[in-house]
Amino acid sequence: MASVTNIYARAFAEAVLALHLDPARVLQEAQALEALVTESRELRQVWEAPSIPAAQKRAVLDAIVAREGMSPPVRNFLAVLIDHRRIPFLSAIVKQFERELDQRMGFAEAQISSARELSEPERRALEQEVEKLTGRKVRGRYSRDTSLLGGALVKVGSTIYDGSVVGQLERIREQLRNTS
Repeated sequence: MASVTNIYARAFAEAVLALHLDPARVLQEAQALEALVTESRELRQVWEAPSIPAAQKRAVLDAIVAREGMSPPVRNFLAVLIDHRRIPFLSAIVKQFERELDQRMGFAEAQISSARELSEPERRALEQEVEKLTGRKVRGRYSRDTSLLGGALVKVGSTIYDGSVVGQLERIREQLRNTS
């Protein structure tokens, strides 16, 4: 499965960048279609059914694209997946597509946990600090973890930046243990 998702995601990312499309918009449209397929069992069954001709499946796709106002490249991408019977891989392909775009555009994904919900200015400031630390543009994925007590825990790749109160208390405990 990994090779299937990588092949389609890489090809779609190359097309988006070669056509100078807005990657954020294309990704948003692809994610919206993926969510629609995930939520609608009936739609998934139609697009996955080998007994339904591809032309009928594409007609359903065209109706959805027209209703949602999606761009032709996203429509064409999904049509390729329908024609090659790859709809079962759609969620994985869209996730890999996002990673491909991030990598090609120099973004790093940061998993950011904080004790409380952060405001937009706080999120921007935190992302700017992480960008200074990593030297890369950062796209933050936020979650709440009340066990941190305060501060934030940031994970970029395999590197963890611990600015939480719990982390600071643990470091103080280690220092006291080492000086005794």
